[in-house]
Amino acid sequence: MSPVSQLTVETNTAHFSSKCFKKIREIMYMEKFSTASKVFWEGDPNEKLYFILEGTVKLTKLSEDGKDLTLYYFFPGDMFGEFDPMHKQTSAFTAEAMDDCIIGVIQQKDLEMVLWQNGDLAIEFTQWMSHMQRFTQLKLRDLLFHGKNGALAAILIRAANTYGIKNGNKIVITKKFTNSEMANLIGATRETVNRMLAAFKRDEMITCEHGQIEILKLAALKKLCRCEECSLAICRL
Repeated sequence: MSPVSQLTVETNTAHFSSKCFKKIREIMYMEKFSTASKVFWEGDPNEKLYFILEGTVKLTKLSEDGKDLTLYYFFPGDMFGEFDPMHKQTSAFTAEAMDDCIIGVIQQKDLEMVLWQNGDLAIEFTQWMSHMQRFTQLKLRDLLFHGKNGALAAILIRAANTYGIKNGNKIVITKKFTNSEMANLIGATRETVNRMLAAFKRDEMITCEHGQIEILKLAALKKLCRCEECSLAICRL
């Protein structure tokens, strides 16, 4: 078996040079977060960025009907948070630790000083913000432009790129997802996801038993979401 897992997915800080990112590490302080605890809440001031050393964090958005939409998963080596140059906005998301995490916290005021002092780092940080904007644009494309079937197909592809192991012509998604978790990833109900997964199984695109999903026809899923063959740095949960 050859892995197609998160170990092969490029982190969102991979383009930083070691010299420049060392300057960011120097202004971090470490915090520990236990499973299911909140790193920050939607509506909190945008004063910090975060760098994951251990663990996994998910970002969610509360919809008008009170449901959580899961937008992003972040892994060790990823940086997340909203950089607010005007110091007026509040967070649009809630960040929750999915397991026990160690996270480097970066105060925006400290980061601004380091960026002002280091032109190379400022350029690389701008590239990071551009990458995150592209990441967000394509996530929204998945959710809005190709229907719920396309959105679910895109999530399965992203899950395969993040947690998948190739086994012959199949890709086994090693993380088990409940149908409720899948529903939160595409803004649908659990019942809708049940029906779509059953249809994908009938069409022999996937198998799904007890939360263990195997992708049998990756090309068919890509057709449903009109896949643009993005890099693994973008096409991930």
